[in-house]
Amino acid sequence: MAHNSMTKSPGARRRLPRLPASLWLCVVWIGVVVIIGLCAQWLSPFDYLQQLPLTRFAAPGALPGHVLGTDYLGRDLLSNLLIATQTSLVIALAGSVICAVVGTSLGFLAAHFGGWIDNLIMGFADAMSSVPFIIIALGTLAFFGSSPLLFVFLVGIASWERYARLTRGLVIGANQEGYAEAARIVGVPAPRLYFRHVLPNIAGPLIVQLTVNFPEIILLESGLSFLGLGIRPPATSLGLMVADGRNYLVIAWWLTALPGAMIVLTTLSISLLGDFLRDRFDARLR
Repeated sequence: MAHNSMTKSPGARRRLPRLPASLWLCVVWIGVVVIIGLCAQWLSPFDYLQQLPLTRFAAPGALPGHVLGTDYLGRDLLSNLLIATQTSLVIALAGSVICAVVGTSLGFLAAHFGGWIDNLIMGFADAMSSVPFIIIALGTLAFFGSSPLLFVFLVGIASWERYARLTRGLVIGANQEGYAEAARIVGVPAPRLYFRHVLPNIAGPLIVQLTVNFPEIILLESGLSFLGLGIRPPATSLGLMVADGRNYLVIAWWLTALPGAMIVLTTLSISLLGDFLRDRFDARLR
């Protein structure tokens, strides 16, 4: 028995995915960002709202304890960056979940009922795709005013049509498989068939779509906050930090560069990981 286990271990090791070094760096960075999102309050060396006007515009490392310097109000930039990252991640996560639930549910409805319901849902998805979502978000927030719940809801429906189209195609394909037909023959109700049998089998591409959609929502939140229609003070986010620091680029470049770098590195890492997962799950590419 020991000999058999020893002979199987090399094969098991060979089946482990071999990630390139760049992708490992992305995974490590995503892990760091997740830790920041969970523990930002405990990791922050100062209260991110604490103002010390006498220490304004301190460069990174110029003041003891202020590793990344201070902003135009004398607030510790590292503390602000940690809290802003947490806020942006929470909004992106909530928006991604809303987007996935809404789009997946509508995709199931379109595939199950077909006919005019399918045409209505897919027609609405085509209409949403034909208009840049930033215009819809700007018009809605300008008309109703900016509120946290409305903002999260808006970023949550940013790309629901992608999930709807993807889910509809996957469900139609799954309905033609033998396991779905066998479940119908034995009388399995449609809700149980979809949630207990079909959904687990199509979850892979949906998870990949989530990883692709997540960085887009981070960028959308940052863009709206930069334009003054997203997160409002005293709360903070990465986009709001970039917007606040743009007026001081000449004398304090780090106020914009550091949150901008956080946005770029986070979205790039998640996008590269999403591309890798898509290659792993897409049977056509294999």
